[in-house]
Amino acid sequence: MEIALILLVLAVVFIMRTFKIVPQQHAWVVERLGRFDRTLTPGLKLVVPFVDRVAYKHSLKEVPLDVPSQVCITRDNTQLQVDGIIYFQVTDPMRASYGSSNYVVAITQLAQTTLRSVIGKMELDRTFEERDAINSAVVSALDEAAANWGVKVLRYEIKDLTPPAEILRAMQAQITAEREKRALIAASEGRKQEQINIATGEREASIARSEGERQAEINQAQGQAAAIIAVSEASAQAIRQIAEALQAPGGAQAVQLQVAEKAVAAFSQLAQKNNAMIVPANLSEVSGLIGSAMTLLQTPRGGSAATGDRP
Repeated sequence: MEIALILLVLAVVFIMRTFKIVPQQHAWVVERLGRFDRTLTPGLKLVVPFVDRVAYKHSLKEVPLDVPSQVCITRDNTQLQVDGIIYFQVTDPMRASYGSSNYVVAITQLAQTTLRSVIGKMELDRTFEERDAINSAVVSALDEAAANWGVKVLRYEIKDLTPPAEILRAMQAQITAEREKRALIAASEGRKQEQINIATGEREASIARSEGERQAEINQAQGQAAAIIAVSEASAQAIRQIAEALQAPGGAQAVQLQVAEKAVAAFSQLAQKNNAMIVPANLSEVSGLIGSAMTLLQTPRGGSAATGDRP
């Protein structure tokens, strides 16, 4: 009974040491009698008990690795506190097992030294502007060295760049001054544009007023010309009508009567509008005008003056 139990235990141990189940995205390195033999891929695998040994187990997933914060000195002798993160992946399990005693520590140390070297070639202002260039330089250097360790460095990212407090205050003052400068420039540009707009508006308004005045003068001149033409045409028409009336029978007597009436009316108006009585120098002229007017009134229309005896 005891022998059967021992044999059962030995069988279980033998089975456990013979059959290996490798998880997905993992690789196990097998040594046979202390020497590298093969790499086990995911799935159920067989090994020789007590002869083969799984020496290393590697994950083939992408691994993020924090790089400890460190002080870097820029080209203009300014200290920067820098920390970052590396993303890498094991691509060759055999090299990762035997290329370095600890590839994680090796990558971390190399990342720190490379970062100090890259930042030391830049001035302070450029370190904030060219993070992508810094990341690319670090990745290039790490990837070249990590190829012997069976590791592929995928990318490096700077998490934080922290200058000393004095530098931060100076940078803040510089930024404030720059913003105030831009604000003043923007305000002056606005005032300049405002003056330009006002001048342009005044010029256009002046041009519009002058055009309006010119057009008004043209219209007024045209109106006066039209009025003069109309008056002249009316005068000419009146003169033609008077001429025609003079040619008609009794026309001359009618004109003489009208002239006499206007003369009498003018003398009467002069006498009424002044304090002193205005007397014509030759009274016979007035009586002559009146007599002519009476003679015209007694003259029949269309005929000559009456020749009969007065009553």
